[in-house]
Amino acid sequence: MIARLSIENAPAGQLFDYEVPEALAGRVSVGTRAKVSFSRRAATGFVVELPETSPFAGKLKPIVSVDEPSPFVPAPLVALAKWMAGYYMAPLGKCIETLLPAPVRTGRTGEKRLLYAEAVEGFAADGLTARQAELVADIARVGGGWLGQVCEEFKCAPETLRKLAALGAISIEERQVRRSPLGRGRILPTKPLPLNADQAEALETICAAAAAADGAAEAAPKPVLLFGVTGSGKTEVYLQAIARMIAEGRGAIVLVPEISLTPQTVQRFASRFGGQTAVLHSALSNGERHDEWQRIRKGEARVVVGPRSAIFAPVERLGLIVVDEEHEPSYKQEEAPRYNARDLAVMRAHIEKCAVVLGSATPSLESWRNAQTGKYTLARLSERASEGASMPLVRIVDMREENARTGRTNVFAKEMLDAIGERLERGEQTILFLNRRGYSTSLACPACGYVETCERCDLPFTYHRHDDCLRCHVCGAWRRPPSNCPSCGDPQFKYSGFGTQRVEAIVQRCFPHARIARMDADSTSRKFSHDDILDGFKTGATDILVGTQMIAKGLHFPRVTLVGIVNADTSMHAPDFRAGERTFQLLAQVSGRTGRGSIPGEVIVQTYSPDHPAVVMAKTEDFEGFARVEMPVREEMRYPPFVHLTCITLSGPDEGAVEAAAARLRAGIAALGGTGVDVAEVCPAALAKADNNYRFQIVLRSASPSRMANATRGALAKEPVPASVRVSVDVDAHSF
Repeated sequence: MIARLSIENAPAGQLFDYEVPEALAGRVSVGTRAKVSFSRRAATGFVVELPETSPFAGKLKPIVSVDEPSPFVPAPLVALAKWMAGYYMAPLGKCIETLLPAPVRTGRTGEKRLLYAEAVEGFAADGLTARQAELVADIARVGGGWLGQVCEEFKCAPETLRKLAALGAISIEERQVRRSPLGRGRILPTKPLPLNADQAEALETICAAAAAADGAAEAAPKPVLLFGVTGSGKTEVYLQAIARMIAEGRGAIVLVPEISLTPQTVQRFASRFGGQTAVLHSALSNGERHDEWQRIRKGEARVVVGPRSAIFAPVERLGLIVVDEEHEPSYKQEEAPRYNARDLAVMRAHIEKCAVVLGSATPSLESWRNAQTGKYTLARLSERASEGASMPLVRIVDMREENARTGRTNVFAKEMLDAIGERLERGEQTILFLNRRGYSTSLACPACGYVETCERCDLPFTYHRHDDCLRCHVCGAWRRPPSNCPSCGDPQFKYSGFGTQRVEAIVQRCFPHARIARMDADSTSRKFSHDDILDGFKTGATDILVGTQMIAKGLHFPRVTLVGIVNADTSMHAPDFRAGERTFQLLAQVSGRTGRGSIPGEVIVQTYSPDHPAVVMAKTEDFEGFARVEMPVREEMRYPPFVHLTCITLSGPDEGAVEAAAARLRAGIAALGGTGVDVAEVCPAALAKADNNYRFQIVLRSASPSRMANATRGALAKEPVPASVRVSVDVDAHSF
């Protein structure tokens, strides 16, 4: 018998064949974790296939041992990894690694075990001293506890407890300690809320899909696109659908696009499902990730909440997958394998025969077209769920007129500052959104035009005021700002542009008594920072929250009555065909953070392009109107959702070698792809140099992803690129 394994830390994600000894034949199956000898060292691997033959037959090493008889990785997840490897053109070994959190895969963070002290029932205390008898009575009263906690609470030494254990008065044993990511505070239980007619209909649509999927012999039911305005109660629909899954002995996975959304979402699900809720994301410690994953695998947790990697949670009897804010680009993995968690959710539901719900107030155009053509089932929520809640009033401020009126470039219009002041006077809260971090976007010399630039990336440095540093947001390089212009010596350097740090500073100057918090990648680097910032805002300890896209979706704060969009043009004019779609989604989503309680909300949008369709449609959250304008343009230009798009990026330190390799690869793909694949000319990437590597791109478009994949694989096999050139293939690319 032969087993094909993915080996931990193997080069390039390769697979390796091993012989299964007769003694282990009944214990090895797809997904089994095995110990093997690999390159003169002991290693761990996962069985991916059980082929009948091997090209290395007769020379194979035997598997040394297996951890346990049941598969460590469920077979459906191995099948998902195989699909991912084929579709996204990634090594299967790399995809298998992606299924497991690093501490689980490496085994370096095992169970945490501590000593637990407990009173022995029925022990006669006649031979104990008064102090010993008192101590035993205290331990019995509290029901026992961890050794260190007992010593601290009852002011005794560990040696005292060990003497009592030797006398038989108490027992001391080693027990596993769960490292819980929910251990910072108490979560109060909640009950299901009454549903309006739209919510009730959507719930029945989802449950009907789950019922049809349960035990289905053939294809799983259609995915459900839950299209509802912001604040329409999508989360309550998810909660009640999952409650039905749990009642039937099935589990669920809930994906959220940002770690910043995880604390609030986890609280809502944990308050409904208690200890059956688990959370998985990269901000957890290795121990917490290990313990949560093991709880899920053992069936102790039935509901898993987390960002994109949570799609790989080993949930038993999976009944429902929810992808909240399904349009979000953060579901796309930027490193190989470059998967989209939304699409993996649909595929996993197909493999495991379960229901999948994609929820959004501003769906991706891919999902919207699938719903329009009948590939997905459409469920609508047309009104806000909270009693008295209404859609906010949106005002557009033309910053061209504002700057002409004042004679200078303004960060804030007078309307915006007046509105913030009104909210502070009334004790209401404000969110200010700007999707750009840092203090200033560049440092320039007004005398000669010199701009301080990162030599490794050919991009302007961003100035960060809190640590007085110039930082490159691509390669991470940093330096202190110069005191004089390096080109002409002029001391009058000028900070151009603005980010969240500068917005925070200006607001603090204008409203010195306001309590302000900032939420961006710089302010949320430490553990629990997301929780602390959002908790402060939720409890009213913060008046104004300034942030990037972290605050643009999914958050529910009823006391927020004003949302200010400081610069709506940040993403509007990017060199990307999705620029308009992303701008509309961001504006509509961040506008939806206000007016979610009984007090009407207001949104002020500052822009230099007030007539852009993305701005006009976002004013009324008119997604269908935006789709009617955008879809014909996409179809005419042959862009998604009417075709699939693959972006191939070649990079290396020698610009000429990279460009030549790209030209050869493009010619090979064009020859093999034929008329079914459109191959664009080689061109420098939008970010032409990053971290001292020059970058060139080839964009492929086709109605058939497999045809693009076959042509690309064939061209790379026929004429491999030089070792100095790195090739990355991004199927269904979200960004250039």
